[in-house]
Amino acid sequence: MIRIVLVEPEIPQNTGNISRTCAVTGMPLYLVKPLGFEVNDRQLKRAGLDYWHDLDLHYEESFEALRAAHPDSEFFFLSSKAKRAYTEVRYPEDCFLVFGKETKGLPESLIRANAERALRIPMREGARCLNLSNAVAIVAYEALRQQGFDGLN
Repeated sequence: MIRIVLVEPEIPQNTGNISRTCAVTGMPLYLVKPLGFEVNDRQLKRAGLDYWHDLDLHYEESFEALRAAHPDSEFFFLSSKAKRAYTEVRYPEDCFLVFGKETKGLPESLIRANAERALRIPMREGARCLNLSNAVAIVAYEALRQQGFDGLN
């Protein structure tokens, strides 16, 4: 199962949009604390619209706790600072796609420690980054495409 992880997300609308993507694709969403908003935030709920009942949502106290709970799973780390493109890997059926907070991304130490699984979305030189919800959708659908969109119409 492909799972989406947001490490310390800050903007409720992004998390709401990502929640909707996860709900329509059947991918669980893991939110790693601290969050930059309240989960009952009106903007978060509005962005997710009427998909909340279809969302498999998990809260984690830390990224380390999440990783320790899934020692046999592969984790891929998305960052504009990574060297490899997200299309250069084969995503296994059991994996986590990890994204950082909107203002800072993932910690550079995490990217360095996992360089072989650190991936980026190609962009024009000088561009800082894509919107988080767009980045999640791009990479998630590539992983789903590689698996033949199993379970999706």
